[in-house]
Amino acid sequence: MVNLWLFSTFLYLIFSAFALKDPSCTIQEKFDLNGLYKKGDIMLGGIFEISYKAVPPEVTFTSKPEPWKCDSLDFSVFQWVQTMVFAIEQINHDPSLLPNVTLGYRIYDNCVKLPVALKAASALIGGLDDTITDNTCKGTPPVLAIVGDPVSTHAIAISRILSLFRIPLVSYYASCSCLSNKREFPSFFRTIPSDAFQVKAMIRIIRHYGWTWVGGIATDDDYGQYAIRNFIEDFKNFGCISFIETIPTVNQKAQIIQIVNTIKQSTAKVIVIFSSIADVTALVKETVRQNITGRQWIASEGWSTSSVLASKENFGQFDGTIGIAIRKGNILGLKDFLLEIRPKYDASNNLVIQFWERLFGCKFENSSILINNVLCNETELISGTFTGYTDVSELRAAYNVYKAVYAIAHALHSLALCKNGQGPFGNSTCADIANVQPWQLFHYLKKVNFTNNLGERVAFDENGDALAIYDIVNWQRKEDGIVHIKTIGLFDAANVGNELSLNEADMFWNPVFGTVPESVCSKSCQPGSRKANRKGEPICCFDCIPCAEGEISNQTDSIECLKCLGDFWSNRGRSQCVLKEIEYLSYDDAMGITLSTVSAFGACLSLGVLAVFIYYRNTPVVKANNSELSFLLLVSLTFCFLCALCFIGQPSHLTCMLRHVVFGISFVLCISCILVKTIVVIMAFKSTLPGTNLMKWFGVAQQRGTVVFFTLIQSIICIIWLSTNPPGPLKNTKYQNGKIIFECNIGSVTGFSSVLGYIGLLACICFLSAFLARKLPDNFNEAKFITFSMLIFCAVWITFIPAYVSSPGKYTVAVEVFAILASSYGILFAIFAPKCYIILFKPEKNTKKALMGRADPSK
Repeated sequence: MVNLWLFSTFLYLIFSAFALKDPSCTIQEKFDLNGLYKKGDIMLGGIFEISYKAVPPEVTFTSKPEPWKCDSLDFSVFQWVQTMVFAIEQINHDPSLLPNVTLGYRIYDNCVKLPVALKAASALIGGLDDTITDNTCKGTPPVLAIVGDPVSTHAIAISRILSLFRIPLVSYYASCSCLSNKREFPSFFRTIPSDAFQVKAMIRIIRHYGWTWVGGIATDDDYGQYAIRNFIEDFKNFGCISFIETIPTVNQKAQIIQIVNTIKQSTAKVIVIFSSIADVTALVKETVRQNITGRQWIASEGWSTSSVLASKENFGQFDGTIGIAIRKGNILGLKDFLLEIRPKYDASNNLVIQFWERLFGCKFENSSILINNVLCNETELISGTFTGYTDVSELRAAYNVYKAVYAIAHALHSLALCKNGQGPFGNSTCADIANVQPWQLFHYLKKVNFTNNLGERVAFDENGDALAIYDIVNWQRKEDGIVHIKTIGLFDAANVGNELSLNEADMFWNPVFGTVPESVCSKSCQPGSRKANRKGEPICCFDCIPCAEGEISNQTDSIECLKCLGDFWSNRGRSQCVLKEIEYLSYDDAMGITLSTVSAFGACLSLGVLAVFIYYRNTPVVKANNSELSFLLLVSLTFCFLCALCFIGQPSHLTCMLRHVVFGISFVLCISCILVKTIVVIMAFKSTLPGTNLMKWFGVAQQRGTVVFFTLIQSIICIIWLSTNPPGPLKNTKYQNGKIIFECNIGSVTGFSSVLGYIGLLACICFLSAFLARKLPDNFNEAKFITFSMLIFCAVWITFIPAYVSSPGKYTVAVEVFAILASSYGILFAIFAPKCYIILFKPEKNTKKALMGRADPSK
């Protein structure tokens, strides 16, 4: 509704200005705002926020409203005004630029109020003042172009109207990105970059220092709201916004206190503020009053270079502030021009009068400003003052004004150089410089591209925006305590990939930090952990969850843990997958060495006993114990000891097959020999009874055949097992997460069970046979030793089963090897130790007479 009212008012002012009366123009209203004026062949308009305070008139609708009362002249902005005047005077004296054409100007104060700005714009394009002398309303319009308005909200409203008539509006300070929309603002140009680039510059700084948790504050106007909206949209791809607050343009106090409380409560250390100097001042004062320290402020170009805010009073809370600033320029001759102005009492040039009165605290006769009773005598020297007006060390907005005037001048110069027949308009015609229209200037202004006398290229892109180059400034305090705004870097949007350049050595950080501050909601999750977002909080706020066993994250801030592949496992820090430790019973570890030594010793011992038996094969002890079966038994025991070595070392297809086959056949051969020896003992005893001769049915050939038969059965079982589903090496990753148990897979459970079952069956038959024959006469007490050996064998293997099942990793194999060795040693010692003792240590008992004497119970 407000915009509609303003639009209607503006149209009324425009059309009332052009109302015809037989057919002359009628002045509907005398313009009463402060301004500067100088007549020229071509007039340029200017709108500046010279006064930063204004009192609106009381509207009663019963009488004509009083004019707005503007107050508090800003010396810095008045410098901008004089920069426009200086640029026009410089162009008028330049024979190479617009020769024979004199530029004039009419500049007004908008008092930082939109209604005043609209009234100023209407005066500029419609002539609402008494300077109109041509009653035919013909010729060049009152102004061809307007330099201003600096306030984005004002520029939006004014540009909408000017665009209807294609009157160019060249702003030096309105940076709202919305003004880049050529559909809505086709005749808008500016020498300040769009806020879209300012936002990019801020985000590049934030990303450069790794700040992912920031707060945002913006004024409640088009400038602030468009900027913060762009910031939120672009920043979401990198970080999170802790809070967004809005600085109101009216009734500020309560809202400002609330904003400061939000800043205190937030954990964000970096605060971005899009605001003008006037609007942010209250926030700065409240922050200082509450002594809010430990914050890194990032200032928009609207207030980053304000010497009023960058003061000793504010430095304790705002020291180290980083700001985006308009490019600074060094305008030669401007300083002298500023010092040379003199007041001349003229209603159309009353701004100089007001400036003089404010600067020196005096007043002219008939002045409306009452400061004191001291009269101005016009002999005061500006050079003796130091204000924002005389300070030319930071020419930023003033430099933009300078470029805006020169851009218009170069457009007019190109227009004047046009040759008929080569022009851009209908029938290749050119514009007449003496009767040029705004829309004709608009065409040339779009194509402006020149290098000014400072060596900087001035041009507009397709959106009417200036080349996006910013200075990066830093608030620093000198040794004398004076706050200095120092340029410490540059942002150049055209330098893609390297837009930001900073001189880190010149950077001053808030003493609370001492170095680059850290502003994150949650610290980065180190490798070995993953991010877990907190419910109901921004994505930058998260917890770091350690990766589970077998999972890793090898990057900072991983969102998930990756599972290691089968042969890999996570290291202790869960930061990388490492090969799992391969575990098997090795010849290198102590257990492997011990078992292999015991195995080799057992084999050697068996061979030693075999050698003794062969050497003493003709003695009664050897003969009485069936020497051939004893030899075969010792050979089989040797294989039993040696087969244990197949269980030690890294499993392979060959060793996996050998260990079970050799083990199965060796033990069957061993037990078959013992079983046949037991049968021989029983047969021999039965043959001593009258009328029996069983030994003829179980002679040497039958004994050999029985051993071969029993062994052949086991061999057939092994062959079937190996041909159907043989054992093979297996990497077992299920038993222990961090290890690979390298073992032999039995392949066929049926085959493995058959081998063990057959051994167990023979062992049971042998044990029962020996047990039944244990009470035979002493010289045939072989059965007692066999019974004892089988008792050991069965006890070992019965105990083996639970131990085998419960043993982890390589200890499973060690238990099996131990069972093989223990049962082998049991048979070896139980059967052969007594005989070796007699042969080697009691040779007197190794005689037939001694044996026969033991066999006769009566002796």
